[in-house]
Amino acid sequence: MPALAITTPSLVAITAVITAAAIWLIIFAVRLTRNPRNRPTVSIDLVDQARELKAVGQIQEAVFLVRGETGMSQRAAARFVNRL
Repeated sequence: MPALAITTPSLVAITAVITAAAIWLIIFAVRLTRNPRNRPTVSIDLVDQARELKAVGQIQEAVFLVRGETGMSQRAAARFVNRL
């Protein structure tokens, strides 16, 4: 038997470990993209301004303000304003 010979059970074990590690890395990457750590910060002044705009019926202007100040997407800014 050569010194570097790999038996079938050890080859299966190595393949299983590599596959499990790859799956774990993919799951970890997906979770990071769903919950980014650099979330936009929203100041109290911005919340007050957006709330005032919403109160007078200028919802699109409030969304535009939030997007401009935070860099949120249209959808995220609209959800934010609707929850005020």
